[in-house]
Amino acid sequence: MADISPMHVQHDPTAPAADTVSFEQFLAIDIRVGRVVAVEPFPEARKPAYKLTIDFGSAIGRKRSSAQITEHYTPEELMGRMVAAVVNFPPRQIGKFMSEVLTLGFPDANGAVVLFAPDRDVPVGGRLF
Repeated sequence: MADISPMHVQHDPTAPAADTVSFEQFLAIDIRVGRVVAVEPFPEARKPAYKLTIDFGSAIGRKRSSAQITEHYTPEELMGRMVAAVVNFPPRQIGKFMSEVLTLGFPDANGAVVLFAPDRDVPVGGRLF
C-alpha cells in the first residue's frame, strides 16, 4: 500500500494523481452524508478546529468529528449543514477528544478547508457512489 499522497499532506493542486485503486477498494471506503446537529469549540486542538456532532440517520446514528474548518465556517453556519464523511475509518484520538468520522473537504487556494457536501438536500445516511 502506498504512503499518504502528497496531495493530502501538501494540498498541492498540481500533485500527480494517487496510485490506481480497484473499484472494490473504492467501495471499501464508506462515505456518507450527514447533518451537523451540534458544534463546539475545540480550543485544545493544535490547529483551530471545531468538535462536530453529525447525524447520519438510523443505521449509523450520531458520530463526532474534529474538523479544522474555522477559517470559512462559524458554528452558526455549520448547524443544520449537510456534510460528507468517511464513517468506517477507526476512531482517532485527538487530544482528549475521540473523532469517530473523517469530515471531508477540499483545500482552497490558501490551504484552508472548504467542506464537501451535496448541492441539494438528500436523505441523511446516503452513501456516495
